[in-house]
Amino acid sequence: MNRYPLWKYILIGITILVALVYALPNLYGDAPAVQVTAGKATVTVDAALLGRMEDALKQANIPYTAAMLAANSASVRFSDTDIQLRAKHVIEQALDPDPSDPAYVVALNLVSASPGWLTDIHAYPMYLGLDLRGGVHFLLQVDMQYALKKRAESIAGEIRTRLRDKDVRYTGLTSQGGLLKISFRDAAMRAKARDAIVSLTSDLALADRDEGSDYVLVGTLKREAIKRTEDYALKQNIQTLHNRINELGVAEPVIQQEGADRIVVELPGIQDTARAKEILGRTASLEVHMVDENQMNAETLAAAAKGQVPFGDEYYVDRNGQPLLIKKQVVLTGDRITDAEPGFDSQTGEPAVHLTLDSVGARIFRDVTRENVGKRMAILLIDRGKGEVITAPVIRSEIGGGRVQISGHMNTMEANNIALLLRAGALAAPMNIVEERTVGPSLGRENIQKGFDATRWGFSAIVVFMSVYYLLFGVVSAIALAVNLLFLVALLSLLQATLTMPGIAAIALALGMAIDSNVLINERIREEIRGGATPQAAIAAGYTRAWGTILDSNVTTLIAGLSLLIFGTGPVRGFAVVHVLGILTSIFSAVVVSRGIVNLIYGHRRRVAKLSIGNTAWK
Repeated sequence: MNRYPLWKYILIGITILVALVYALPNLYGDAPAVQVTAGKATVTVDAALLGRMEDALKQANIPYTAAMLAANSASVRFSDTDIQLRAKHVIEQALDPDPSDPAYVVALNLVSASPGWLTDIHAYPMYLGLDLRGGVHFLLQVDMQYALKKRAESIAGEIRTRLRDKDVRYTGLTSQGGLLKISFRDAAMRAKARDAIVSLTSDLALADRDEGSDYVLVGTLKREAIKRTEDYALKQNIQTLHNRINELGVAEPVIQQEGADRIVVELPGIQDTARAKEILGRTASLEVHMVDENQMNAETLAAAAKGQVPFGDEYYVDRNGQPLLIKKQVVLTGDRITDAEPGFDSQTGEPAVHLTLDSVGARIFRDVTRENVGKRMAILLIDRGKGEVITAPVIRSEIGGGRVQISGHMNTMEANNIALLLRAGALAAPMNIVEERTVGPSLGRENIQKGFDATRWGFSAIVVFMSVYYLLFGVVSAIALAVNLLFLVALLSLLQATLTMPGIAAIALALGMAIDSNVLINERIREEIRGGATPQAAIAAGYTRAWGTILDSNVTTLIAGLSLLIFGTGPVRGFAVVHVLGILTSIFSAVVVSRGIVNLIYGHRRRVAKLSIGNTAWK
C-alpha cells in the first residue's frame, strides 16, 4: 500500500544528486580576476594572447590561481584583490605599450571560483544582482538634438542625390539643426524641387520663402518624424550598449529605457568604473571615402607623413604600410548598412565581410562607383574616434544591387569581429552620464550575509517547530524542505537566473509556503487516525486526499506569481522568478520526496501500531 517501486526511489535519488551537483558551484563564490577583451576589431583574443598574459605575470613574479580562455575574452584569476590590481598594471603594460591607442581592453572583474570539473559539465553559480555582488550603476541621457541634426543631414544628402537625378538646379543647400534651406534662382525650379522632395520623403514639412532675389524652400522635420527619430536613437543606443557590454563579460547586465531620453545601465561585478565608462561611450562605424588621386605623389605623401596634409584630405597608412591621402568628404556611412556577415572572397578565397546596404545606400554606392571607375575607394573603420583603412581597392566597374564586399589582409576571426562590430553599429547619438553609483563588493557581501542569515534562522525555526509538533513526520517534513531548497538553488543556477535581495526574500517565502503543504498532509493523516483508520491506511489517505487542496492552493499562488513575472519589472520580476520556481519545487518535494521517505520508514512493515506524528486525540 505504502511502497514505491524501485524505479521511483532511483528517480528521486538521481534528481537529488543532479540538484546537488548543480547547486554546488554557489558554495565557491567569486574570485578577483583580470579580464582582457579585444579593443579593436583588428585584434583577436586567442590562446597566444593568454600565453602572453601568463608570461608577463611570471616575469613579474605575480602568482595566479587559474587562466581561462572564453569565446571573446581571456581571464586570469587571483587569490585576492591586491594581487589583482598589481596584475592589471603588468598586463596593461605588456599588451598595450601605447596607452593612447590601446589594442585590448584590460578590466578588473569577478569570476566564478568553481573547480574545473564543475565548469566542464556546465555547472555554474547563480548570477548575483548589483545589490549582492557590487558593481556600477549608470543613468545615461541621450543627446536627442544630435540625433535630429544627424537625421536632417542624412535627408540633406538624399535630397542632393535626388535633385541631381531630376536635373533640378539649386544655388545652395544648408542644414542647420533640424532645418533645411534650399535656394533657387526662380520659382519654377523651386516648385520642381518640391515635387521631387515630396516623392523622396514624407518626413519634411516644406514651406516657400523669398529672401531677396533667392527663392528658398525651407524644410523642417515633422513632429511624427522627430518622434520616430528619437525612438530609433534610443533603441539603437540600447542595442549597441548590449553588444558593447558583452566585451566586459558582465553576467546579466541591466540595460533598459527610463523616460523618453534616458537609459539605465547596471553592471554587476564590475570593479573598474573607468573601463566601464570607456565601453559605454565607445562608438564604431564604417565610412567610405575616395582616395585623392591628384595628391598621391611621393613628395606630397612625404610631407603629409610629417603633418603637412593637403587641405580637404586626411593622411592614413593602410595594412600593407602604404601611405594614402583620403578625401575628408564622406561618400557613404555605416548607417546605410542593414546587415554584415563574415565570408570569403569568391575569387581569392581570403576572408571577407559581405555588407548589405539599404535602398538609399545602394543607390549612392552605385552612382559613386559609376562616376569613379579606375579610381580608388577607401573603406575606413572608425572606432574610438580613430579611423583605420581596411581596404582601398580600385573601382573596376559600377557596383549595384546593394551588396558590397570588403576584404584586405584579414583572417577569419577578424572578419567575424568586423562583421559583429558593423552589425552593432555606432551609437545613434552621444550620451552623457547624469548619475553614477558604485556598489562595493563588501556591501554586496553584507547583503548576502543578511539574506542568508534570515533564511537560515527561518529554516531553523521551521525545523524546530515541525520536529516538536509532528515528531518523526515533522523531521521528514524538514528533510523535504531542505530538498526543496536544494532544488530551487539548482534550478536558479541551471537557468542562470539573477539573484537579488528580493529574490532572497522570495526564497524565504518559498520555504514558508513549502512547509504549508506538509502541514496539510500531516493534519490529514491525523484526521484519518482520529476517524479510526489504520496507520497504513491513514498515510495513504492523508497524501491522496491532501493532494487536491495542495494543488488548488499552489495553482492560485502560481497565477499571482506569473502575473508578477509577466507584468512586473526590475526587482518585482526578480522576486517573481524565484517565487514561481519555489512553488513548482515545493509541490514535488512536499508530495513526492516526503512520501518516499515515509514509505521507506513505514512501508516495509505489515503492521504499524502507532505513527510518530504527535497528538492525534480529539480536542
